[in-house]
Amino acid sequence: MAILLIVAVALGASGCGRGGSQSAAELALEREDLVFVAHALQAVEGQAGAEVRATRIAWPSIANGLPSRRTGLYSAEIADAVQAAGRLELPQLFGEEQAAAQTGPASGITGQYRSFVGLAQRGWRMIGATIFQIEHGSASAARFARANAALYIDSVYDGHFALGQISKHLLEGYDKLGGQAKFGSALTQAEVQGLAGTYDEPHDRLEPHVGVTLGS
Repeated sequence: MAILLIVAVALGASGCGRGGSQSAAELALEREDLVFVAHALQAVEGQAGAEVRATRIAWPSIANGLPSRRTGLYSAEIADAVQAAGRLELPQLFGEEQAAAQTGPASGITGQYRSFVGLAQRGWRMIGATIFQIEHGSASAARFARANAALYIDSVYDGHFALGQISKHLLEGYDKLGGQAKFGSALTQAEVQGLAGTYDEPHDRLEPHVGVTLGS
């Protein structure tokens, strides 16, 4: 999927391109960036967790596509997921311009969270719009909406995949940059482990795997 390739390239770029050992100043900058990113993740932990909970409840009803009927599609579970995704806010630090200045592990993490927010919000917004067209639009509008529903369902799945990768890169980056001994009270091991529990694949992964294809 396109988003997975983008994330992989971004992570590769953030970890490569430097030969030899890094200077003390470079390592200090990477630690500082990771501290700022970790604190930003803490600030949005509640809203991210709320979206994950709502989406995991609604997901089984759409993972294999929208039901074939034309009424009763906008369930309370889907409404909750649409609303939770709409409440997601992207930290200013994670915007494209600010994220471009990040160094080391922080760079990849900002990209992953930005992917999650963008994909989840757009995916659920468009799923809601698709259901509206199916339930209230003309027959041709309903057919067109249903034919494209897979794109939006897939978007939600990919967003959660990106979110679930943050834990791995946060833990690896923290250890690579010296762990508790180097970060001290600025970013403790306990804080990192706490974040890892929220932004982890088992916590964020959607099951079953998306099973709908475009046009189905």
